[in-house]
Amino acid sequence: MNKVFNYIIYAVLAMIIVTYVYIKFSGAGSGEDAPDFETTLVDGTPFKLSSLKGEYVLLDFWGSWCPPCRRENPKLAKLHQKYQDKLTIVTVALEKDSVSWKKAAEKDGFIWKNQIVHQNRFVLLSPIARAYGVSEIPAKFLISPEGKLIGKLPTIEDVDRLLSELSSKTK
Repeated sequence: MNKVFNYIIYAVLAMIIVTYVYIKFSGAGSGEDAPDFETTLVDGTPFKLSSLKGEYVLLDFWGSWCPPCRRENPKLAKLHQKYQDKLTIVTVALEKDSVSWKKAAEKDGFIWKNQIVHQNRFVLLSPIARAYGVSEIPAKFLISPEGKLIGKLPTIEDVDRLLSELSSKTK
């Protein structure tokens, strides 16, 4: 009986590892077209990512239950204020319930229109997160006005630095 239980545990662990690796490496990479998606914003408005072509877009995956996300969120709000005429922010909250994100978003200063909440028992199995290869949060993707992925950027400081460089090149 113990051997059978051990085999089951090993099989489950193997499935988790394979799933993690698949999600992590199956998303689009830098220079590729950003995966398009359609969903509904928190205000009920239909949303399609490709409708933002012509603008720089920061796609930010976060969760109200994620301490590193919550530490970065006020910085994201400041980034929005700094680049609001050059950058459109789209936040995707990966949540287990439909209540927590709202309090967190309000407290952290999320005032932009493009807010999405994907509720799932297994939060990283959101179809949008899978399309981008999100295996951990926070995760940020900068998308060019042409709809190409510029890159996955780990911090707000990285996003700010890249936007400053891009702004100086276009002057």
